[in-house]
Amino acid sequence: MSTRAGAALVVLGDALLDRDVDGTVERLTPEAPVPVVDDPVERTRPGGAALAAALAAADGERPVRLVAALADDRPAQELRDLLGLAGVEVIDLGLDGPTPEKVRVRGGGRTLLRLDRGGRERGGVRASAAQLGAAGSAISEAAAVLVSDYGRGVATVPELREAVAGVPAPVPLVWDPHPRGPEPVAGSLLVTPNAAEAARLAGSGNAHGADVARHAAELARRWRAAYVCVTRGSEGALLSGAEGPPLVVPAPATAGGGDPCGAGDRFASRAATALAGGELPSAAVAGAVSAATEFVAAGGAGTAFGKRPGSAARTGVGSPGEVGGEGAALALADRVRARGGTVVATGGCFDLLHAGHVSVLRAARALGDCLIVLLNSDASMRRLKGADRPLVGQADRAAVLAALDPVDAVVVFDEDTPAAALERLRPHVFAKGGDYAGRDLPETSVLERHGGQSVVLPYVAGRSTTRLIEEVALRGAR
Repeated sequence: MSTRAGAALVVLGDALLDRDVDGTVERLTPEAPVPVVDDPVERTRPGGAALAAALAAADGERPVRLVAALADDRPAQELRDLLGLAGVEVIDLGLDGPTPEKVRVRGGGRTLLRLDRGGRERGGVRASAAQLGAAGSAISEAAAVLVSDYGRGVATVPELREAVAGVPAPVPLVWDPHPRGPEPVAGSLLVTPNAAEAARLAGSGNAHGADVARHAAELARRWRAAYVCVTRGSEGALLSGAEGPPLVVPAPATAGGGDPCGAGDRFASRAATALAGGELPSAAVAGAVSAATEFVAAGGAGTAFGKRPGSAARTGVGSPGEVGGEGAALALADRVRARGGTVVATGGCFDLLHAGHVSVLRAARALGDCLIVLLNSDASMRRLKGADRPLVGQADRAAVLAALDPVDAVVVFDEDTPAAALERLRPHVFAKGGDYAGRDLPETSVLERHGGQSVVLPYVAGRSTTRLIEEVALRGAR
């Protein structure tokens, strides 16, 4: 149950503007052995605490307010516009000095150079009494508070620290710390350093192995936090209190690659949203690990905000506990296409997985270089098969499919057919199991628009979900 139904998640911290300059790289300049970036395209996106707020707003579970210090300059106005489009309400404290910017010059799928502006000229927060009052009111009314500290001063303002420290116990307080920032206030429910930050904050040079658990417990005692969760990238996360054994949450398997930019903000924002909804810290951390893993696999912050001009951010179709998602599948398909491979998709309900399903999946995977399964959601199945279906929920069906060797990604769709998902995915081949020989598939026209084709694969005779259900009912009646 939510701590405060309908109340906002309040994110407090240092807002940045991120710019990505993307182009193609095919040659070196004759003046020096450095790459030439041709036809660069610039895109802006929220960074720092602003990214955490935008990601939380994209989840759509509750209103989001951002308490941050913005300057009176063009980058700040760009940031305000981006946050407005994301649905984030901004409580501006005012900033002396330029708005911090990070510019990444990219080519050939990797970052070549990063330019930081406003870093050495850090200005101070110049909040008036009215601005601090507005911030304090937002914090006191919050369903949860996330402090996203980037070491630039917002988390050090005494009035704000006092307001955060005064959040009543039922309201979750999540603190994402920075080595250059202040210590979290006492009483935080969850503090989320990454492994390198935890080692540095604990005064240790080792960010691996058993030392991670020791760092987490030591920091929980020092900060008087209920839990410290050390995020570990592709290894998942470790959750620990001051005493007792830690909980290790592994990251779900992905197709590999991806951009980790913004992963910490995705983790912290997802955890804060889950805690605001009444989830236990262990469940919130598990969901945050899955969300951050999918976010990285889908391309990180650069994909979530504007990498595909004219398209909305895609962060997955299913619930936070589900495996994969549309963003990860799109990124996988892009990688396979880029290296000249064949993208194969198949679809279905897969309610009770049986040998016929496995046979079709193996045959479909043999047609190309990756297999993406388009899975009917629970709502879609009820419309197609009746109110008593599915027998297995979409999260569990997706998890079982993703664990099979032939399957590289799973996308849950809510429509009656996967046509809309195929339109976005653009596979080379769509393989359908069943008796469709000699008949047109409804998805064929979508595939043909993108140069794809549909094929039919036979089921194993006598294997079907309906037959399994009938057999169980028959035995139960004996």
